Amino acid sequence: MSKNILGKDIQPLLNDWPYEPGQLCVRKITGQDGREKIQLRIEMGILQMEMSGRPDGQRPFDHDSLLDHYQEQAQEAELGDEAFQLDTEAFMSLQIEALQYYHRRISFLEIGEYDRARKDAERNLDLFDFVKTYAEEEEDRLALESYRPFVIGHRIRAEVLMHLEIDAYDRALENIDSGIQEIQTFFQDFDRVDLLDENEEITFLKEWAEEIRNERPKTASQDLKEQLRDAVAHEDFERAATLRDQLMRLEKQTNVS
Repeated sequence: MSKNILGKDIQPLLNDWPYEPGQLCVRKITGQDGREKIQLRIEMGILQMEMSGRPDGQRPFDHDSLLDHYQEQAQEAELGDEAFQLDTEAFMSLQIEALQYYHRRISFLEIGEYDRARKDAERNLDLFDFVKTYAEEEEDRLALESYRPFVIGHRIRAEVLMHLEIDAYDRALENIDSGIQEIQTFFQDFDRVDLLDENEEITFLKEWAEEIRNERPKTASQDLKEQLRDAVAHEDFERAATLRDQLMRLEKQTNVS
């Protein structure tokens, strides 16, 4: 075995970054090309992905992704009044590509790149829609649908975390509500409402919404109203009058602004 081959052993890299079972080990690095990349430590090695475009950096058929290539083919076929279908081989290639975006999506969520995670989730949902529309075999058309609630859940997590970063609690709760409705509609469309109660994504989103409602900081108006109720309950009417005046001034300022 040549010295050159021995020099390609990645074990020192793995030893320097130990795998931790049960944890998602992710980091950003700067590549030799000067661009940021993202790395995911898995049990048998390290996955390195580009921050944008296709995670492996490839451009299949000179497109940003295989999905883009097939979408273009479908559009050209429809413009020519021709039928377009994905055979099983093409479907399997798209399925493998979707896995790349999944690995990058969970990595983005882990390191706080929430907008990038949202875009990767939306991208795979677009892929699911495309396969469902154009796959030649019915089995292929439905093969990815079981993952849809899971990917919707990731998209909602990314959106909610973006809102929570700027203390937009109401918008975060709206996102959770709309996500729950979207997943519920999915099960209703497949006539599987019996699975709603056991769906992990719905359960998680409902529990998360409750945590947000309980932990969100009070607004100035809410705080004054609680103090006012407390003052009245304890018959501290002088303090209650002061608090009421403060509340009226605050509400007047809010209406003006």
